[in-house]
Amino acid sequence: MTKSIRPELHDIQVSGIRTFNTRVTGIPDMIRLTLGEPDFPTPEHVKQAAIQAIQDNFTNYTPNAGMPELLQAASTYFQEKYSLEYNTDEIIVTVGATEAISVALQTILEPGDEVILPDPIYPGYEPLITLNKAVPIKIDTTETNFKLTPEQLHTHITAKTKALIIPYPSNPTGVSLTKAELSDLAAVLKETGIFVIADEIYSELTYQEEHVSIAPMLTEQTIVINGLSKSHAMIGWRIGFLLAPKEITQEMLKIHQYSVTCASSISQKAALEAITNGKDDAFQMRTEYKTRANFTQERLEKMGFTVIPPDGAFYFFVKLPDTITENSFDWAVKLAEEAKVAVVPGNAFSEKGDRYFRLSYATSFNKLAEALDRMATFLEK
Repeated sequence: MTKSIRPELHDIQVSGIRTFNTRVTGIPDMIRLTLGEPDFPTPEHVKQAAIQAIQDNFTNYTPNAGMPELLQAASTYFQEKYSLEYNTDEIIVTVGATEAISVALQTILEPGDEVILPDPIYPGYEPLITLNKAVPIKIDTTETNFKLTPEQLHTHITAKTKALIIPYPSNPTGVSLTKAELSDLAAVLKETGIFVIADEIYSELTYQEEHVSIAPMLTEQTIVINGLSKSHAMIGWRIGFLLAPKEITQEMLKIHQYSVTCASSISQKAALEAITNGKDDAFQMRTEYKTRANFTQERLEKMGFTVIPPDGAFYFFVKLPDTITENSFDWAVKLAEEAKVAVVPGNAFSEKGDRYFRLSYATSFNKLAEALDRMATFLEK
């Protein structure tokens, strides 16, 4: 008789984003505004660095935490970009930001711990919390312009609270947090000892103000997650970074080591090129994304949608008007089938998101314009 698998898995479903994407796959002439994938190619000089690594037979294991020269470059890069002071033994190169999130949670969580999440939120955190036998505690931010407030945070902290996850700029909302807003949250957290997992993967894609990290405000409590997927259009290269005080990093390294050994050596060579000679590669992409964001907001508002402007990333999280009676999933399916436009239903992110949809403008301007034209025609019907 086959032994049973761990029971926590029975309550975990495939991501709603992927579920919907699969649901509309096969519809001809579809314009997808679903996945958060930059439509820009990886910069040529980064690709050439990887090709050179292959030609040089740089195909063996690296140290578990990453190549020493990459760790040194990362230390310099994050200091110059965001005033983050981390030594090379306080940084781990991970297999994308996703592995970084998993490693961080496996390191700090114990059964029964509570983890606070601003809601709506990227659906990749909650299953990892559950698998570690901890409890996700969601805070509704739909009435506070998608921003977690100090009052909300204070109300939800209990003796069991182990961590707060704050992704900013946010997926799915595109909303970020200012230095003052982060400072107010830090003031609530400072005396609690609660860990802060700051997911800053979109830190290079901000439109209003330069990105500010919460880490300098709560150095001993903060685990920073970043990576090159969004900033350098390197999604498939799978390079992320974990940054934390040494006493935390040395424990996270154990999880990382036994999970993946190390990140791809070839991808690490590409990453070294990206954060040295290409440290400002995101500028052109950021400029284009801002143009698309302004265009998309104007079109959506003309259609009658209520829109909270994004501060960064490449998403709008749009509220359905009361005249639309379907839930977000059914409405999005109808839009896909009739208008050939795919957006992600808001219930893929949370129950609070059921009256919303996420639109990604990480596609070409021409495709974006055509998709919005189709959406307008669909709504007029």
